[in-house]
Amino acid sequence: MATDPRGLRSDAPLLDAWLRFQEQDPSPFTIPGHKRRLDLVGDVVAGDVPLYAGLDTMQLSRGVLADAEARAARAWGVDLCRFSVGGSTHGNQALALAVGRPGQRVVVARTLHRSMLLGLVLAGLEPVWVRPRVDPAHGLPTGVAPADVEEALGRAPDAVAVLVGDPSYVGTVGDVAGLAEVAHAHDVPLVVDAAWGAHLGWHPDLPPHALAAGADALVTSAHKALPAVSQAALVLARSGRIDPARLDAAVEATATTSPAGAILASTDAARALLERDGAALLGGVVDAVAAVRRRLARVEGLVVLDGPGVDPTRLVLVLPGTGADGTRVEADLVAAGMPLEMADRDTLVAMVTLADTPEGLDALATALERSLARHRGSPRPTSPSGVWSVDPVTARSPRDAFFADRERVALRAAVGRVAAELVAPYPPGIPVLAPGELVTTEALDALEAARAAGSRIAYAADPTLTTLDVVAR
Repeated sequence: MATDPRGLRSDAPLLDAWLRFQEQDPSPFTIPGHKRRLDLVGDVVAGDVPLYAGLDTMQLSRGVLADAEARAARAWGVDLCRFSVGGSTHGNQALALAVGRPGQRVVVARTLHRSMLLGLVLAGLEPVWVRPRVDPAHGLPTGVAPADVEEALGRAPDAVAVLVGDPSYVGTVGDVAGLAEVAHAHDVPLVVDAAWGAHLGWHPDLPPHALAAGADALVTSAHKALPAVSQAALVLARSGRIDPARLDAAVEATATTSPAGAILASTDAARALLERDGAALLGGVVDAVAAVRRRLARVEGLVVLDGPGVDPTRLVLVLPGTGADGTRVEADLVAAGMPLEMADRDTLVAMVTLADTPEGLDALATALERSLARHRGSPRPTSPSGVWSVDPVTARSPRDAFFADRERVALRAAVGRVAAELVAPYPPGIPVLAPGELVTTEALDALEAARAAGSRIAYAADPTLTTLDVVAR
C-alpha cells in the first residue's frame, strides 16, 4: 500500500516544519556547522535540521514540538508524551529517575535492556529481580508471569514500581494486563519497556499496547517497528501513579540540548501515519508473515514461533531440529543482501515492519529455505540459553558497585567476587552480569556458551572474556 508522505503534514506539525525548512532554503547563522552544504562531507548531512532555529524559533515560540507530543499522547490515550532522540535508552533512564529515589527498591524483569539497568545506577534504585518464564519447546522467554511479580512484591513490600519489558526481543508477548492488576493491587506503577512494540494496538489482530492493557508508562522505539529515523522514541504515561512533572524533569535531565529535527519530525510523521493508515498497512504485514510462517513450518525440524503469545509481525525461527548453525545461515543472508535482526547458533529473528512487502518476505523465505538445506545437519536438542535463565545474586546496589574502586582479574578468578561492570551477549543485549552482582560459575558458563554460539560479548571492558572487572577488595 503506497502512501503520500506530504499528505501527512497537516496532521504532523513537526513534519510540516521540517518540510517548510526545506522549501524556504534558508542560509542559517546557527548550528549545525555544516550550514546545509553538501559539498563538504557529502549527502550524509542532507536533511539535518535542528529543533532550535530550525523546526521552531530559538525560543520555541511556535510550539510545534509540544503540539506533536500532545497529538501522540491523545493517539495512545494518555496524559503525557515526550519525544526522544536518544532511543528507548533515554526513555528508560528517564523513567528510572521518575519512579523512585536513591535507596528505594523496584521489581525488575531480568530481561530488561541494559539501558534500564544502568538507569538503576543513575537513580540509585535497588532491584528485586524477577525472571521470565521460558518455554521448554523452543527455549525462549515467554514473558514475566503476574504470579512471579506478586511473589516478588511479597518479598519487597516497600518496592515503588514494577519494571518489565514487553514484547520481548524475540517477539513473545506477556500478560501485561495481569501484571498491571498485580502492580496496582500493591499501589505501584507498572512501567513497560516496549521498545520493540510501537506497532502494537494499531490493528485488531495485534495485541493491545501496554497502556491499553493497564500499564502506567510506556517507552517505545519509533525507529524499530515504525518508519522513523534511528534513535526516534516516545515516552508515554498517564498521571496518577506517575508524577508528570517529575517525569518531565527526568526527560529533560537526560536529554540532549541539541535534538535532531529530522528524528523528531520522523517520529511525528510515523504517529500520523499510524493513525491514518496503520490498520491497513499492518493488516497486510500480518497476512504476509502468516503466509511465510506456514511455508517455513514445512521445513523439516524447523520450529517457527506462532500462536497467541507471539507478535504476529515477528518471524522467529528455532534451528536445533534442523542441525543447521544460525550464524552460517546468517552469513548466507548477509551475502544475499538480507541481514537479520538477530542470529546465533540456535535462533534467527527477522524484524518485519509495516515497510516490508509480501514480495520481500517471499524472497526472504526462499533464501532461508535454500540456506537451511545447505547447512542441514544432525538434529540437536533444544536447550534454553543461559542468557534467559541465570539467577542473579545481588551483593551490593548497582550504584555502589558502579562507583566503587575496581580491579581486573582473570575470568574464572572472578567467581565469588562482585561485578563492577555490565556484561551482556549481543544480541539480545540482556545482561548476564550487572554491577553489584556476585560473579557465579553459572553466569560465566552462560557468557562463554553465548560467545561460542556466535554472540558478541557487549559492554564488557574485555570483550574477549579473558578478564572481568570486579569491585576491589
